[in-house]
Amino acid sequence: MNRFVRLCALVLAMLSALAICTAASFSAHAAPEGPAISAKACVLMDAQTGQVIYALNAEEKRPMASTTKIMTTLLTLESGDLDTPFTVDPEAIQVEGSSMGLQPGDTVTKRALCVGMLLPSGNDAANASAVAVAGNIPDFLDMMNARAKKIGMTRSCFASPSGLDAEGHGASAHDMALLAREALKNPDFAEICRQPRMTVCFGNPPYARTLKNTNKLLTMDSSILGVKTGFTDAAGRCLVSACEREGRRLICVTLFDRDDWNDHLKLYDYGFSLASDYTVSPPRTLTVPAEGGELKEIPVYVREPLTVTAWRGIPPEPEVTVLLPPFLTAPVEKGTPVGKLVYRTDCGCIAELPLYTAQALVCKTHEKTGSGLLIWLKKLFCGDKTAE
Repeated sequence: MNRFVRLCALVLAMLSALAICTAASFSAHAAPEGPAISAKACVLMDAQTGQVIYALNAEEKRPMASTTKIMTTLLTLESGDLDTPFTVDPEAIQVEGSSMGLQPGDTVTKRALCVGMLLPSGNDAANASAVAVAGNIPDFLDMMNARAKKIGMTRSCFASPSGLDAEGHGASAHDMALLAREALKNPDFAEICRQPRMTVCFGNPPYARTLKNTNKLLTMDSSILGVKTGFTDAAGRCLVSACEREGRRLICVTLFDRDDWNDHLKLYDYGFSLASDYTVSPPRTLTVPAEGGELKEIPVYVREPLTVTAWRGIPPEPEVTVLLPPFLTAPVEKGTPVGKLVYRTDCGCIAELPLYTAQALVCKTHEKTGSGLLIWLKKLFCGDKTAE
């Protein structure tokens, strides 16, 4: 019995040692931990696919200060008529905090207000934009929350156009990354938010003045693309930024962060170190029914497959939708674009690749007409041998 007990103990010890070795091996091959940062909440996201690379309390709703103006600016740009001068609402611009310098009676444009929001973080510009777009601030807040829902921001509530503290106003770091990803698709937004300074005209009468960006990252690293700073006592230092290196783009959000400039740069260095290319294989066989030609169907193909980034060697898994016409009618030349592949993740569409015909579709009638003409010419010049 004692020998049996000792044998069982030996087996258990061996199994335990094996488990420890296995765990150590797994740990050795696991992804490195992210850098130590000061933020109470943050997220690092692939701007193309929405894949999260690093997160800390990323789904926790927190006040986000003037990073709110990302949404206000986006809605203002999407409202159109950006360069028509108008007089600012005198009550809307009476607001505390940072300012672009609006005064009652000033003439301004929506585009200038967007510069005033994204660069010097003007609370006056945010309120003036809200009234210019929606007619009043409450209706503009409804627009902000409706747009947030459409983007997929499930842990957000907008109660202020500027980001000043208001009851219920807040968003998660992940939601703010989704917002930045959407805003950067707007060419005007992307162009404005990356400028260290811009000259705009406004006033009574309007005159040119230069506004400076509060985002110091733009002068710290040339790969930074913007986006927006923020601060209130309740929110602390908040920062939403984007960075592009070697064709890859990341978005970083930190909320309540005492060392946000350095934290963003550390997170970008960490994130880009985990990147590798991954090719998404297209559907193998794609054809379109054909009519009016000799072929009953035409094969189609994508010229270059979709390349995405695999972070830590883990690629995203986009869903692909094939969009093709119900049929093709001859004639169709080889290499004609006839449809597309649409790739989507949980964050929406990430790419659309055109599909091209791999063969030409020639009309049957053309061939028949050509053959009949040859027979007629042969009869005309050589005589009708069939009668002999």
